[in-house]
Amino acid sequence: MDQKGKGLIFIVSAPSGAGKTTLVRKVMEALPGLRFSVSYTTRPPRTGEKEGIDYHFISPGLFRERVEKDQFLEWAEVMGHRYGTGRVDPEALKSEGADLILDIDTQGAKRAKEKLTDAVLIFILPPSIEALEERLIGRGLDPPERIRIRLAHAKSDMEEARWYQYVIVNDKLEEGVAELKAIIVAERQKKRATQ
Repeated sequence: MDQKGKGLIFIVSAPSGAGKTTLVRKVMEALPGLRFSVSYTTRPPRTGEKEGIDYHFISPGLFRERVEKDQFLEWAEVMGHRYGTGRVDPEALKSEGADLILDIDTQGAKRAKEKLTDAVLIFILPPSIEALEERLIGRGLDPPERIRIRLAHAKSDMEEARWYQYVIVNDKLEEGVAELKAIIVAERQKKRATQ
């Protein structure tokens, strides 16, 4: 955690099924001083997801109202649903000195980076598109047509990895967790060295 009251912001992106959520949760358990910014979405909760922990699940009308009132740092439409990062959440946590993790898709990450120029961008890749397909099928959350759509989006997202500062290939969970922890620790040390 930054000692001058301005924490670091880590923007983490990945195609659906790459294991980003699991990596982030494991790293948050292991490293103190990290907070997770809970995004808003218009999609319905998946099995096991909890309001206020995984997402804030809101109606399309309420989402539109928040957009009109400029209450999002960034927002994007992905696969027919809208996702957004609340404006107050990251700014409040950053001012407290917490290091914040934002889970944002590639569209939103570009928009957020324009406003949060010092944010650290990290992209999580699956080991291959075939491995990603196996993971998506294995999750059992989507019918085959939806998986094909997710894979097409994944290929497009993976092309965006080139403008991120860090890329992690999430092949083995323990290695992916270790790499994400190493990035966060290194960025914390770099920040400390410049104070």
